[in-house]
Amino acid sequence: MKRIFTSIILLLSIIGVARSQSEYMPYSYQSYQKFNGIEYSTSTNEHTAFKPYIIDSVTKGRYDSLMNYNNDGKQHSWGYNKLFNEHLIDIKSKNSTFYADLLPNFTMGKNLSDAKESTSLVSYGAQIGGTVGTKLYYYASWYGNQGNFPAYETNYINQTGIIPGEARAKVYGLDSYDWQYYTAVISYTPNKYLNITAGNDKNFIGDGYRSLFLSDYISPYPFFKLTGTLGNVQYTAMWAHFDDPEDLDANGNPRQKWGVFHYLDWNVSKKLSFGFFDSVIWYDKDDAGHERGFDVTYLNPITFLRPLEASNGSPDNALIGFTGKYKLTDGITGYGQFMLDEFQAKQFFTDNGSSRNKYGYQLGIKGANMFGVQGLNYLLETNNVKPYTYSERGPILSFTGNGAPLAHPWGANFRELVGQLNYSYKRFDFSGEADYGHYGQDPLTGQDYGMDPYQDYTTPAKLEGNYIGQGVTTNMYYLEGKVAYVLNPKYNLRIELTALYRDEKNADYDDKTTLFTIGIRSSFRQIYDDIAAPKTH
Repeated sequence: MKRIFTSIILLLSIIGVARSQSEYMPYSYQSYQKFNGIEYSTSTNEHTAFKPYIIDSVTKGRYDSLMNYNNDGKQHSWGYNKLFNEHLIDIKSKNSTFYADLLPNFTMGKNLSDAKESTSLVSYGAQIGGTVGTKLYYYASWYGNQGNFPAYETNYINQTGIIPGEARAKVYGLDSYDWQYYTAVISYTPNKYLNITAGNDKNFIGDGYRSLFLSDYISPYPFFKLTGTLGNVQYTAMWAHFDDPEDLDANGNPRQKWGVFHYLDWNVSKKLSFGFFDSVIWYDKDDAGHERGFDVTYLNPITFLRPLEASNGSPDNALIGFTGKYKLTDGITGYGQFMLDEFQAKQFFTDNGSSRNKYGYQLGIKGANMFGVQGLNYLLETNNVKPYTYSERGPILSFTGNGAPLAHPWGANFRELVGQLNYSYKRFDFSGEADYGHYGQDPLTGQDYGMDPYQDYTTPAKLEGNYIGQGVTTNMYYLEGKVAYVLNPKYNLRIELTALYRDEKNADYDDKTTLFTIGIRSSFRQIYDDIAAPKTH
């Protein structure tokens, strides 16, 4: 995989003229929402859906102000500058830059709903990054982690084998887990029309908190991405590689699979945008162990894949989707997604709840400077996904990777209403989340009611009469508030206090969590605590 990426980079490294120094910003919702005021202004024409993206001339000023906030320009000691204003190592020359930081994460918590339950996270990590000329940017990070979690997250980890949004879990001690997390990216912008990015990282498609196409919930994976921009149109083609710990080969190793993702973003005007998405997932080896490898048919970066995949008589798993975005005012933007996994017209229009009609949709509203308060950003969003969506004839073809869903963290068979509120004042960050989920878990008896995309959709609990919430009908209420003081914005070093309340109930259990945590955090990686396990317990 790495040799393929290297060869393509060398072939595509053409000479051009870049408009400004290209910088690649790792994605997390909490970091990117600070750009809402610029990205969703009616006076700008930014392509906002495919993330991470390159900091350009429009967002450069905001990015620099965030990275240098409260730097008074006065003379300070070396220790003061390194703690509050600078990278640990920061080298700048005429044609290149280089920086490096240590990334500590030490948090501890107490679950007041269970006096015996404590949580902790200890991470030690580092990051490096820099530029070569004005066209090439590189970044890498690594973390070693050990932690123990509240009961609901422990249940999720035991069911899936995955630390939410991080990596595969290894048991450490009696009730703790150990895992590694690393990213590495190289991004090259030869001219104003093209960007080439390759590495091991996450990607996200959409304007909301969640994505029904491709989210940052899965752990980092190898990918190669081409992004072309011409006027109001931006087109992205990405090829990626995943493993599948839910499906083992004859030697007991996770099977491998590939994915290709296309996204076309069209800014009709400064207010109105439409997007078109498609993807295909295919196995590296079939069930008998016959090698297929990377399918060169999918190297074509232009053709949308559903017709191509169907014309080949392919057994691969294809999805298509559509997005829309409209800026009502500078402070209000409406957006949405529609994702179609499988469609049979006869059953669809008779509305008989066929397990073969698999789709989902998202509607949301977001904005910046709420009530005229600078830096007060908000989001309100609903996500709805039918049972059995994203699943296929087996785990190796499902819309999953590295043990987790590629899209929404909850898989399928759910409704969600989520709100986010963020405010930044000087070096203080305040954030709040409220989330309501209605979903149907699979029972302990083993029937598949459509929430877990790793299940074989050809053996559903029932063929017709399916509805969202079927199975073990569950309701989840989630509230979270955070207060953080940013010590150093260069690597997001912060002292953070979190309060979390979660109530998940169904006919089998009523689990409550009231968790308070405090600690020191760094890095820009997203931490997901608003999760839902696919099975009851």
